[in-house]
Amino acid sequence: MQFGIFTVGDVTTDPTTGRAPTEGERIKAMVAIARKAEEVGLDVFATGEHHNPPFVPSSPTTLLGYIAAATERLILSTSTTLITTNDPVKIAEDYAMLQHLADGRVDLMMGRGNTGPVYPWFGQDIRQGIPLAIENYALLRQLWREDVVDWEGKFRTPLQGFTSTPRPLDGVPPFVWHGSIRSPEIAEQAAYYGDGFFANNIFWPKDHFKRLIDLYRRRFASYGHGTPEQAVVGLGGQAFIRRNSQDAVREFRPYFDNAPVYGHGPSLEEFTEQTPLTVGSPQEVVDKTLTFRESFGDYQRQLFLMDHAGLPLKTVLEQLDLLGEEVVPVLREEFAKGRPAEVPDGPTHAARLAQASAVATAGA
Repeated sequence: MQFGIFTVGDVTTDPTTGRAPTEGERIKAMVAIARKAEEVGLDVFATGEHHNPPFVPSSPTTLLGYIAAATERLILSTSTTLITTNDPVKIAEDYAMLQHLADGRVDLMMGRGNTGPVYPWFGQDIRQGIPLAIENYALLRQLWREDVVDWEGKFRTPLQGFTSTPRPLDGVPPFVWHGSIRSPEIAEQAAYYGDGFFANNIFWPKDHFKRLIDLYRRRFASYGHGTPEQAVVGLGGQAFIRRNSQDAVREFRPYFDNAPVYGHGPSLEEFTEQTPLTVGSPQEVVDKTLTFRESFGDYQRQLFLMDHAGLPLKTVLEQLDLLGEEVVPVLREEFAKGRPAEVPDGPTHAARLAQASAVATAGA
């Protein structure tokens, strides 16, 4: 089981001080957060992709390439890569390059994004979001798996005798997750290819995400990739931790009340009751996270959102200390109990390379 954090890279005013970081400060804070994640023993750091204020991570490969040079073990991921508005050729090249630089510590999550205006900014039509996602990803897979590509589709110019460079490291493309908060078509796409499915699982009640994950597991099996239990699932989560819950609630409340996404809506108590958000002690975070398995089955990756809503860097780093020292070790131990042997581990380049070699040997 892999544990990590993901960031949306928002530049938000701290409601307790009235100060917002500069874009440069926020970008450097994300680097510091990634380095801290590795220091405290987490497995994954993931960044979103946005092209509009108040968000800064418009170039995930630039950010992740820099972090790759500053870390040794951390898996670097996206959350998400916009498969609809990025050219698949550029995605193929950029992430293969990053894969080489990071010695394989790279995967990516495909998504359509949650900002409608991004489509015309990149010359696309939001009404074609699902067809774009399906066609662009099919081309991306082909570019990574075939040395010479001839291709023609609806949404970009044809390719004739094209080779994407560099080729994927060791001939093994980065592992792909398909991220969705609302679209069964994306769960279907992940199942069709035997890829991972990531349910963000932070803003809505669990029943919504349970339907998507159950669909993905059933379809994964129907396409012949294994049993439903062998499907590769990732979940989002959200937490604010202090050693006692009263301190956590008191400190986090002004950030929650003014957060860009859910501020000025349901109360903190209502939101924590209805969604995976946990505001409390390390044990409360452990207890609530363990309930995810009851709803979604054994899964492979758990990411937490920890650095949003204007929280200062010092506070986020303190959160990561508590997460890495008091929450994740207990979760690793508890999630391992009773985990069936056939349930796969979280994807890594080394494991996928070994699998590819075994398949090639068996075929020979």
